[in-house]
Amino acid sequence: GLLGTVYRRGNLSFTRDGNSLLSPVGNRISLFDLKNNKCETLPLATRLNIVCVGLSPDGSLAILIDEEGAALLVSLIGKCVIHQFYFHKPVHSVSFSPDGKKFVVTKDNLAYLYHAPGKKREFNAFVLDKTYYGPYDETTCIDWTDDSKCFAVGSKDMSTWVFGAERWANLIYYSLGGHKDVIVACFFEENSLDLYTISQDAALCVWQCDTELDGLKPMPPKDAAKEKKAAEDDEELLEEPKGEEIHGKADPSEQETRNKVKYSRVAKYFFNKEGDFNNLTAAAYHKKTHLLVTGFASGIFHLHELPDFNLIHSLSISDQRIASISINCTGDWIAFGCSGLGQLLVWEWQSESYVLKQQGHFNSMVSLAYSPDGQYIVTGGEDGKVKVWNTSSSFCFVTFTEHNSGVTAVTFTSTGYVVLSASLDGTVRAFDLHRYRNFRTFTSPRPSQFSCLAVDSSGEIVAAGSQDSFEIFIWSMQSGRLLDVLAGHEGPISSLSFNPMKCLLASASWDKTVKLWDMLDSWRTKETLIMNSDVLVVAFRPDGKELAVAALNGQITFWDHENAVQTGSIEGRHDLQMGRKELDKITAKQAAKGKSFTTLCYSADGQSILAGGLSKFVCIYNVKEQILMKKFEISCNYSLDAMEEYLDRRKMTEFGSMALIDEGGGGDEGVAIPLPGVKRGDMSYRHFKPEIRVTCVRFCPTGRSWAATTTEGLLLYSLDSGLIFDPFELDVDVTPSNIHKTLSQKEYTMAIVMAFKLNEKKLIQEVIEAVPSSEIDVVCSSLPDLYVEKLLEFLASAFETSCHLEFYLIWAHKLLMLHGQKLKTRSVKLLPVIQFLQKSIQRHFEDVSKLCEWNIYNIKYALAISQQRGVKRLAEETPGDEEELDSDSDYLM
Repeated sequence: GLLGTVYRRGNLSFTRDGNSLLSPVGNRISLFDLKNNKCETLPLATRLNIVCVGLSPDGSLAILIDEEGAALLVSLIGKCVIHQFYFHKPVHSVSFSPDGKKFVVTKDNLAYLYHAPGKKREFNAFVLDKTYYGPYDETTCIDWTDDSKCFAVGSKDMSTWVFGAERWANLIYYSLGGHKDVIVACFFEENSLDLYTISQDAALCVWQCDTELDGLKPMPPKDAAKEKKAAEDDEELLEEPKGEEIHGKADPSEQETRNKVKYSRVAKYFFNKEGDFNNLTAAAYHKKTHLLVTGFASGIFHLHELPDFNLIHSLSISDQRIASISINCTGDWIAFGCSGLGQLLVWEWQSESYVLKQQGHFNSMVSLAYSPDGQYIVTGGEDGKVKVWNTSSSFCFVTFTEHNSGVTAVTFTSTGYVVLSASLDGTVRAFDLHRYRNFRTFTSPRPSQFSCLAVDSSGEIVAAGSQDSFEIFIWSMQSGRLLDVLAGHEGPISSLSFNPMKCLLASASWDKTVKLWDMLDSWRTKETLIMNSDVLVVAFRPDGKELAVAALNGQITFWDHENAVQTGSIEGRHDLQMGRKELDKITAKQAAKGKSFTTLCYSADGQSILAGGLSKFVCIYNVKEQILMKKFEISCNYSLDAMEEYLDRRKMTEFGSMALIDEGGGGDEGVAIPLPGVKRGDMSYRHFKPEIRVTCVRFCPTGRSWAATTTEGLLLYSLDSGLIFDPFELDVDVTPSNIHKTLSQKEYTMAIVMAFKLNEKKLIQEVIEAVPSSEIDVVCSSLPDLYVEKLLEFLASAFETSCHLEFYLIWAHKLLMLHGQKLKTRSVKLLPVIQFLQKSIQRHFEDVSKLCEWNIYNIKYALAISQQRGVKRLAEETPGDEEELDSDSDYLM
């Protein structure tokens, strides 16, 4: 999944039922289910950022087109790529016809009509039907008539063209002027050729057509034999078949327009005439309700009723340009996308309320932390915001904006209800997740920029490292007082980590040392570990018995901190596989030699370690064997810098790399030169490429997933693998038929053990659900210790999807009650499983408690109404009917 970023650029699209929204996020597509309050990122990606999305009328197919014109035909049902196509040039817009048989693509000043892929499996899904010439400048927008007979195309040359999708005798093409700026949108009226055109200078023209849709006359058929021969001759000359060409003229002669469709402008309206607001940037029109929504560069949007141009609403939703607007099929919800701040908003205009209001971090994310039960993730960004995300719905539910500068580190306390964040503004803040407020602010005697943060397992002691004064500050969470200042390092503090099991703090610094501080012994330095290079990050193993240290030379070293002995090391430099930046003078291989890991994290069981840095890869190593187990490629988006492995010769000229030229950057003064030492690219550039990097990786305490904050956003990787045959202590007699046989003989314990040996999830579920609830106690007590842990793990995963809530709760309760003492001895190893179970139960608890509260409220309301009616009837009726009344009220209760 992809969290942390909800919209980048491109057009938003509602699905056919109007309950879900497709949003382009970089080179991926996120699907927001607005009814069930969930978000999902589709498992497919384009090579570059997505610019436009076309959705088929039946909602089963989508066409995704990237910056260079490479297109993917995607099935939204199977969530897979069906076909790939290359349009050779950047595409401005794509739109399916309402009947789903054709689609139009606009690029440069041309419009291309393609046959849409049908129900049959075609070798070539995109077949060109016609090419339309007309506008002199780039095309900007498309709209179809309801019966798919004609479509309109707007252009930057201030004209709008109406073309026939088929050859009509009285309408081949028609050019409409009347505007003084770029056409932003054009819309046909419902079941009509009447047209609305909207330009960037906030002007709306209403065009009336003298012909109805039924009045379009088909072109008389040509001599089929001649036409076929001409087409064959053309195909011999050309290597690939070319569609029919239609050349439009802006000022046709009188003879050419005789007996043809004519348009006349019946009205022209202006939205507003106040400076800033004039820049209209996006528009959408709902034909059934005649609702026009227009968005402006200042973040204001208008709702008008057409054709009378009556203003319904005028509201501001952002202080940035509105880039895309979409209305759902019922006309109730309006979606807005603001690419400047990465905002996505869905507004219900009738009730004037938000259905969805999400915004990612404005700049890159720097840090993340999981809550102890794995339900939430907190992220801190360079924009100074702290955001908390729900891992199951992928939505951000609270944003804290108290920091005045970039956030460098975030963490949860052991209770999971307090979030701590350190910032370059010289404060460490504690936020309460019950009341959503900043209840503690920790500061140092002399202002310091805090670069790292740690909190001990009790949640009482907060430590933060300083970047400029080389000191570590210790505060009490309870009182908010500064307890101590630890001095001793001779360089900026880069990382802090508390031992989960002991009162011990490890601090890493650029002075090539890791110091261990004992908090029970007046904060004295217990040990100093000397490294060969500047230390960037330290991390304790979950059981607290090992310390991992990553240094600037690309090495990860492992230490037995009790005895100050190094137990192993991993040479990670070559695994980083740094990409080549556009302006690099050296190869990617050479550049990687000076790179190192900047973030480390142990897995929940402590057997593996995750490492990431200035690269598109995250590496996972086995600690014991000290080998690379897997490399995860976090992105394949070439719109980001440092993705290329080799030099692109096409971008090289005799004067240097084409990347040095900023597109439209300098204006009249020539090419803008970046400031010396700027690594991230000059933010004032119009053309800006962020560099791919991993700033933080964290394993989920449940052991089922891990997350990484990257240039792309917050990425979530699940460890759950689907179709993998992974048997456990399997022997010849363990087969599905034998398991069913054992189950029919009511030998439940044996059947469960056999099912776990085969390790087929569906079979395990079938066996467990076949056990009667009265037998659960007996089965749990006779279950071997080895399978208790496996059963707990299965119960935790089954809770997420099963509807048998009480049944599985009985299982979990009996297992924990009967085997609690034995499980306690292996608590460190079992902790991820227990936390996973806790997370699943907690999620159900929240859902069920809300439902119960709602039911209690409804019952109270029904009782109050029934009592009122009873009193009324009592006043009206005779005393003889009292018994009947009592029985009625009893029935209602």
